[in-house]
Amino acid sequence: MIIPWLSLIIWLPTLAALLIAFLPRTWVRLIQALAVGAGAASAVLSLRVFLEGLADTEALARFELVRALPWLESVGIQYKVGVDGLSISMMLLTGLVSLAALWMSVSIDKRQKEYFVLCLLAITGVYGVFASIDLFFFIIFYELASIPMYFLVGIWGSDKIGSGRPIYRERAATKLLLYLQLGGGLVLLGILALYFATGAKTFDLDVLLQTARLSAEHQKVIFLLFFFGFAIEAGLVPLHTWLPEGHSSAPTPLSMLLAGVLLKMGGYGFIRFSIPMFPEASALFAPLVFALSVIAIVYTSLVALMQEDMKKLIAYSSVAHMGFVTMGIFAMNQEGVQGAIFQMLSHGLVSGALFLCVGVIYDRMHTREIDAYGGLVNNMPKYATVFLIFTMANVGLPGTSGFVGEFLTMLGVFRVNTWVAFFAATGVILSAAYALWLYRRVIFGALTKDSLKNLLDLSPREKAIVYPLVVLVIFFGVYPAPVFDATSASVKALVTNVTASIGSAQTAAAN
Repeated sequence: MIIPWLSLIIWLPTLAALLIAFLPRTWVRLIQALAVGAGAASAVLSLRVFLEGLADTEALARFELVRALPWLESVGIQYKVGVDGLSISMMLLTGLVSLAALWMSVSIDKRQKEYFVLCLLAITGVYGVFASIDLFFFIIFYELASIPMYFLVGIWGSDKIGSGRPIYRERAATKLLLYLQLGGGLVLLGILALYFATGAKTFDLDVLLQTARLSAEHQKVIFLLFFFGFAIEAGLVPLHTWLPEGHSSAPTPLSMLLAGVLLKMGGYGFIRFSIPMFPEASALFAPLVFALSVIAIVYTSLVALMQEDMKKLIAYSSVAHMGFVTMGIFAMNQEGVQGAIFQMLSHGLVSGALFLCVGVIYDRMHTREIDAYGGLVNNMPKYATVFLIFTMANVGLPGTSGFVGEFLTMLGVFRVNTWVAFFAATGVILSAAYALWLYRRVIFGALTKDSLKNLLDLSPREKAIVYPLVVLVIFFGVYPAPVFDATSASVKALVTNVTASIGSAQTAAAN
């Protein structure tokens, strides 16, 4: 019997959610244990799949561990999952971040039963997005990942009434849902258009990639549907406004999931669908994507400098860093695409860790205002140290994972357009400005505020969550080879096929 490892990874959180749904809400400890245990099991299995992939990296040029079950054969729909070099790192990232988020969720003190059910369903959706080969099930998993976020932000989120414009969780949740549903709707329209345009009568991505041939006009239209759908999910300017408000109201574990893995669904969509399915349209619209990416990097970095809310600052930072991802993807060369994948992995770890750091002091002080803090290094030295490491990784300091991704994406873009690379490099300077400004105001200085003098350093549970993230950020910064080994064969095949398709189209147009 062949064990369906991918299906176990995907559906274990849902199984735990179903068990929790039938438990009395007073059994809080068991509910927490089931949720964290399911997250840990999926994370361990994701790591196992990643390590097995490293044992035969050439095999990752195609889908492995494929599991296919017929569903609606009359219209070509089947439950089909698998991993290749483009998705295996995203599966690992989902496992790591979701486990940290679930363990951090133990501090949630109201309606724990409902919270964990919704959170686990969302995690199943994210796993399914990265593993799905069937386009119909891709959109099903996309919705499963998105819809619970509305309830999680609207019920367990917080209002921001301090300085600046008030942000209410109901409004933030509604805006988040509307944007994500708009994105999902556009992707669904793109999938249906692709289904009828190809005439292949299948939603199987593997089959479509091998057999589908679209005209230039069809490519343009369908590309735009996919592009704007995924651009919303990735938080690409100007479709990003749902993200800062959502983060400002979301509880800390949810912010970790939003920034750590949900944003990556948009970037993954570009790599999985936009580039290989519509190569000519991707080349045509690449200058537009470069322009939007540079605007995202520079503009949101400047906006981050003006923030007084720590979570909003990190949220705008996430938008800026996703600009590097989209820029690298549409460079459509080996360095750019590999750099984009690595940047998604790195940013998922670093942004999730930064939100965790904010959550640590928010749980103690119940405010995210930067002005409420200062001098924490005096009584929270361990916290100050880990916060510094993640801040430096966010800036892109050599020796951290953040440097590798940013360097490779800019290298890839430099080969295509030096001006785009130049303006993107200014974003690195700006990120140093807002990140170090935040760190200085929160951590350094004299401990003068009475409310801060009795704060305790990291608890054992917080150490158990944050220290492994520190190790991973430094490990991948010093030794990024495992990620590159896992992605190289798939990226090479992708770039080769896309380049050949563009070349053939240009030759045909010339003749």
